[in-house]
Amino acid sequence: MDTWNPDQYAKFQREREQPFADLLALIEPAPAMRVADLGCGTGHLTRRLHEMLHSTETVGIDRSERMLEVARRDGLPPGLRFDVGTIESFAGEAAYDLIFSNAAFHWVEDHEALVRRLHAALRPGGQLAFQIPAMHHAISHALPDELASEPPFREAFGGWTRPQPVLEPEAYARLLFRAGFSEPKVRLVIYPHVLESREAVVEWMKGTLLTEYEKRLTPAQYADFVAAFRERLLPRLDADRPFLFPFRRILCWGRKTESSKLR
Repeated sequence: MDTWNPDQYAKFQREREQPFADLLALIEPAPAMRVADLGCGTGHLTRRLHEMLHSTETVGIDRSERMLEVARRDGLPPGLRFDVGTIESFAGEAAYDLIFSNAAFHWVEDHEALVRRLHAALRPGGQLAFQIPAMHHAISHALPDELASEPPFREAFGGWTRPQPVLEPEAYARLLFRAGFSEPKVRLVIYPHVLESREAVVEWMKGTLLTEYEKRLTPAQYADFVAAFRERLLPRLDADRPFLFPFRRILCWGRKTESSKLR
């Protein structure tokens, strides 16, 4: 079931663009690059990536056909395409000069195996750049798991719990180094997303994290779940207008060395 809603996701497009720009700044451009953007969503930022790097070929990959319909809607410039696929199934033996991902790897388990696999898909000298939301300790992101473990929702979820694969920043530095990336760069950044009010946090979550819960519920159950989430979340947030939504993100970059091997 594809629960990703492009319109809901796009409500906070401006707030999502600064981490993309900061990640892009870590990349060292090269002529005729072959690029993969994993978890590209609606492709809005993939287009910018393709244009700013002047890539020979850029492929945006996402599991949501609904999101990719938007990506393809206005026609594509030469060298840019979008394919349905998952990050878990992505592979390519020494095929890419850059593998990029902006806010998608938190949906994937086992980041050690993921980084090793992406290393193998890069050409010698190729770059890996990814940004991961690290909000699993925040009440906005922990509360859905609380609700899913309690009645009346516990039975509907049938014991399912959402995996939490995100590591601490220093763990990513070690992971990149051991996989064969030279001089890895890892940054923890707190982005001060300014929203109209605390109610907007619910709308933000409906466009991202809550989609994982939606696919496991009937429409009526999901409406009740969102209502319960709102009722329990809002009293635990400041009533300030505008509302500051501090968002913790980890930015990572590494370059594959020609003689790299797993340490």
